[in-house]
This record gives sequence, structure tokens and C-alpha cells, in this order.
Amino acid sequence: MNPSEKHTLEIDSVELSFGDRRILSGVYLAVETGGVSAVLGRNGCGKSCLMKILCGSLRAGFQSMRIDGVWHDRFGADEVRYLPQQGFIPGWLTLDRVLRDYDMTRGDLLKWFPLFEKLFGTKIYAMSGGERRILECYLILRSPTRFVLLDEPFSQVAPLHVSALKRLILQERASKGILLTDHMHRHVTDLADRLYVMADGRTYLAQGEEDLVRYGYLTHL
Repeated sequence: MNPSEKHTLEIDSVELSFGDRRILSGVYLAVETGGVSAVLGRNGCGKSCLMKILCGSLRAGFQSMRIDGVWHDRFGADEVRYLPQQGFIPGWLTLDRVLRDYDMTRGDLLKWFPLFEKLFGTKIYAMSGGERRILECYLILRSPTRFVLLDEPFSQVAPLHVSALKRLILQERASKGILLTDHMHRHVTDLADRLYVMADGRTYLAQGEEDLVRYGYLTHL
């Protein structure tokens, strides 16, 4: 992706209900290449549902999705890649096979995460939860796409490797737009250029950390 080209992904007017329970109502957010947008909200507020709508795995009752003002019913992999909360790499594959499938090299992976040196030839199911999560984040972030959606990227990841993931996110934002959510809100606020809080099925643009209290995400600072 050409870092000199600027692109904007927007979603708005999102309506999502499960039976009589309304999950999302009138949600809006924007993600720009060269930046990190983030969404914080309490468990069950609809953050993952919003990301699934953006990646096409969940159909809303209504939504308007656009890139550079052009409406899309769904996005292709060259436009949007999604890191779900649940693991997505088949357990029977080896690390080497996964890298080949994603057209990535051992050397680049080791540059960011030397812990994988001892894991080449290992099947994915034999890795720890943290190792699998790091690999999944790496694959999605390094993929050739305009926008990356990361749902709980730091889950099960040790603090040392969280720091490396954050550096990778900051590098990749030079040529991509990144949308991020995670319950480790300090890491999220460290990275975010634009921060939304989700509450009552809506998104609110936060102007400062005090808005995290105002909209009910935190009880105090």
C-alpha cells in the first residue's frame, strides 16, 4: 500500500437487533489510513458485532459502509482484513505452512518476534494461546490491505510481546488504517489517534479520558 495515498473507511446508521434486544442503533465511526481509530466499551456493548459487520461475517438490519465515499455492500480482502477474538488458523497446520500461505518469511517474523525461532515445524495446536495470538496479529497486520480490524489483539499476550505488537501496529499504520478494540484500555489509548466509546448501542467520539467516565466505560480515572 502506498503510504502517500489517504483513504477513509466509514460506517454509519448501523441497526442491529437479536430478537427484541437492540444491540446497535445509529452507530458511526471512521478509520483513516495513517492512523489508529479505537473503540472502547463494556463487555456485551456490541464492539465485536460492529467489527463483524465491517468484515462481512454478520449482517445488520441496516448499515451504510463506504471507502472514500463509495458505498460497499461488503469489502474485499485487499480492502479490509479482520482479526477475530477466536483463533482462525487451523490447528493442524505448521508455522512454516502458515507463513507460506500468507506469503511471509521467517526472517520478517523473527525480526518482530524472536520467540518463534524454536517453533518452526511446530503445529499450531501445539503452541500456547499467547503464541497463537501473536502469530494471528502478525499475519493480519502484515497482510496487503488498506484497513485492519483488530478485536482483542493483546488477549493472552505477555507484556513484553504486547510492546512489540504495539510497535508493529504503529509501523503498519503508516500505510493502513487500523481499527482496534481491547479490554486493556491503557494500550488502546496509547495507540489511538481517534477514540470512540460505545454505550447504549451508540458510539461517542471521546475528546479526552474524562469521556471514558462520562459515557460509563470507567467508574473513575
